Amino acid sequence: MSEKTQQKKNMSKLSFKLEVTNENLTSHAGLVLVGELMEKLSVTKMLDKNFPSPQSNNGYHASSYVIPLLLKMHGGGNHIEDVREIKNDKVITKLLCLDKIPTTAAIGVWLRRYGRDKGQRIMHKINRKILHKALRLEDRKEYTLDIDATEIISNKRNALYTYKKNKGYMPMVGHLAENGMIIGADFRSGNISPSTKNYEFIKSCISNMVKGKVITNIRADSAAYQSKIFNYCNNQGIYFTIGGTLDSSTLKSISRIKESEWEVFEDGEIAGTSHFTADAESDFRLIVKRKIIVNDLLGKEYLYHVIVSNRPNESPIDTMTWYNQRGETSENRIKELKSGFNLNTLPCGQHNANALYFYIGCLAYNLSIILKNHILPSSYKKHKISTLRWKLYQVAGKLIKKGRRIYLKIREDHLSLFKDIRHRCRDICFT
Repeated sequence: MSEKTQQKKNMSKLSFKLEVTNENLTSHAGLVLVGELMEKLSVTKMLDKNFPSPQSNNGYHASSYVIPLLLKMHGGGNHIEDVREIKNDKVITKLLCLDKIPTTAAIGVWLRRYGRDKGQRIMHKINRKILHKALRLEDRKEYTLDIDATEIISNKRNALYTYKKNKGYMPMVGHLAENGMIIGADFRSGNISPSTKNYEFIKSCISNMVKGKVITNIRADSAAYQSKIFNYCNNQGIYFTIGGTLDSSTLKSISRIKESEWEVFEDGEIAGTSHFTADAESDFRLIVKRKIIVNDLLGKEYLYHVIVSNRPNESPIDTMTWYNQRGETSENRIKELKSGFNLNTLPCGQHNANALYFYIGCLAYNLSIILKNHILPSSYKKHKISTLRWKLYQVAGKLIKKGRRIYLKIREDHLSLFKDIRHRCRDICFT
């Protein structure tokens, strides 16, 4: 068979025609499961109760703005304009009773109007209530708080330059290491140093815990290397492990470590010693990792990495290993928040409007954590949102009306999974 004949034969296999159908179809049937979870958690009621009511009968309630944004974030939309995909999906809007969805322009106006302090406070309040409902499901009493600042690069007109020399914003995010939930967030201008008000942010996160649950450990990078934080943790009985700085007092403490105290660790050596800062009320442990580097001019030198901790009865290796886990429990989770829920793309030119949008994104993130931890099968627990979209949300569905009942028809291999998820969602008790 000639090459030209083979090409024609291959093309004939792909020959098909397109036609329009008036059937109610969706390619995001799995989003109804997110909608059911939000209904179970009373997200719509909380939004409409706490935000001001519309001033006319033709106005939109707060939930009409926020719920489509949450669905858009779960579905993978990058921009506010992608809410149109939700609005035009007759299956999703019918099943989730989304009778009125504003235009994308109206959503932008709403974000700018309520992005001021009042709107941000309301979203913090709602996020805290959702957090409490989730924490009450867990038997665990003690938690680890991981905090970190993260850069969002943006060319919005009010964006300011960060310490990395990019225009954008520098929000601070706090996670609970054990379950992955966001316990606190502070959307900051780009020119705000990551070390600014860390003490206040830690106290705010701790105040967000539900009664009967406590923060017993705190991990943070060197931006939290502050005596005020050390003293607070010691007074509250909280163990801290925080990145250190190589200032003169730190180098002096390192010089006191004997050569016999160094032991092999990863690609270098590790040792520990006591350390003290000027404003600290007591001393603490300094854990030092050193790596040999060869300088052609100066000969052998050491590259140091230090952390400080008040965790007792623990070897330097164990403390450093535990501290390094924040790469997964904090840094990767922030990456999931920004990239997975597309918070790297902020919609407005005003700082406050973007702050409100960011806090809505934090709620979307926490809803995904609740789904994975308490609703979905255990095999889904470590999935990222991109995998949830591929395996769960992006499922084809068809809306059928029979008498007074509505049916969502999906493929047989998804039916048992969807039924199981819906039963779990209905049976779970959020208080």
